[in-house]
Amino acid sequence: MKDARTLSDSGIMLPTLAGHHRDSHSRGSRKHPASPRTTRRARWRALAVALATGASVAGLLAAELHEETVAAWERYAAATEQRIAAELEDGGERFLVLDFHEDAAKLRREVLAGDVVVEQLRTLDERGERFDVPKGNISHWMGAILVPNATLNDVLDGLQYDIPTHELQHDILESRVLARDGDTSDLYMRLRLDTPMASAQFNVEQTLEFVRPGGGRAWSRSVATRIAQIEDPGSPNERERPIGNDRGFIWRLQLHWRYQQVDSGVLVEVEQLTLSRSIPVLMRVFLGRFISRATRSSVTETLESIVTHLGSPAPADGG
Repeated sequence: MKDARTLSDSGIMLPTLAGHHRDSHSRGSRKHPASPRTTRRARWRALAVALATGASVAGLLAAELHEETVAAWERYAAATEQRIAAELEDGGERFLVLDFHEDAAKLRREVLAGDVVVEQLRTLDERGERFDVPKGNISHWMGAILVPNATLNDVLDGLQYDIPTHELQHDILESRVLARDGDTSDLYMRLRLDTPMASAQFNVEQTLEFVRPGGGRAWSRSVATRIAQIEDPGSPNERERPIGNDRGFIWRLQLHWRYQQVDSGVLVEVEQLTLSRSIPVLMRVFLGRFISRATRSSVTETLESIVTHLGSPAPADGG
């Protein structure tokens, strides 16, 4: 699998592209000895980061979900779903989020060649401005990948019926179906957040609906209906914290998937929206970058896992 690629700075109509970078790794670069002044500055920066980290971790011990935060999330989610509905109803050649980008043809070629496109998005309001989210933070990401040599029905059936969610995502410890009615399912999963700065587990219930209109296209929508953080997970004292009165790592969650049959397999694209507590000012730059890297990695791993489970090697010549 090739390295994840990001979109260009030209943007998408709605959502627009948030600030991003193209992943790069310098090889064979020559290092120069640091001057005493540079060394002192580095030490001060390290001390500042350490102090800010300590203050922020202490500040992340408790958080409360406020009505104004929920209202802002609902406005943002509604605007995003309105844009998604308009794209799905377009009816022309465009179908994926990538198709509404000015470099759509180029990006499709990259995905078809095996690249993973992962990008941070942002939905704007009717005035073209950012949504204000008091006492909260909305994270909005998308990713796209090709499942090679697969059929649309095989991918949909695999995701809907055959493969438990915890086998696709390393951060899901357990998953099961609570109820199913046709293409709509109620699911349970035990979600784990495990980073160097925070560790937590959650009981999550969600409703998942698949839509198969035909024409080599399909989509699905997953909305968390209940998220409860677990106190002392795995111990005899395990219990749920009051919903909306926890550490605020994840309060709301939506996933919007699109699937398209192409000659070489199935294109799979996901948009992920989450609501969490606001990031403390002292750590906004440092912690924001850390969260972005972790989210980018999580989306990439999930998409690559789908390929691992549902993709097939290319048939041998003459086979």
